[in-house]
Amino acid sequence: MGTFKIKARVWNPFKLDNVLDVELIVDTGATYTVLPTKMLEKLGVEVLRMARLRLADNRVIERPVGEIGIEIEKHRAGATPVVFGEEDVYLLGAVTMEQLGLAPDPIEKRLKPVEALLMSFSSKILLKAPKYGNNQCNQS
Repeated sequence: MGTFKIKARVWNPFKLDNVLDVELIVDTGATYTVLPTKMLEKLGVEVLRMARLRLADNRVIERPVGEIGIEIEKHRAGATPVVFGEEDVYLLGAVTMEQLGLAPDPIEKRLKPVEALLMSFSSKILLKAPKYGNNQCNQS
């Protein structure tokens, strides 16, 4: 799939008045969104954990991960994982797209809303014990 760029608004979910507009490359091969470390520091985003990440050349690296709020075309996520990246890396990852309910359209080179999946279950099924009636297998 070819790449394309989209405009987004990002912020620190704990400091809502600190907002930046960015242009991101849509990257379905990236699990997480990646933004430059200096930008995330400017927003006051804190490191929450370290993540092991496999690169396209199959190397594995460790990078810090925090959380940002993001809005793209009126679709908003209050907090999504973000990797502290190199200074020229602006990627929109799959986790964020899924949170926003968006998927890339490679023909039109834009993000489109998609239906989310939801498991459905009935509490009646989970709580109802099977009825065996006259089970003669256990009788001696």
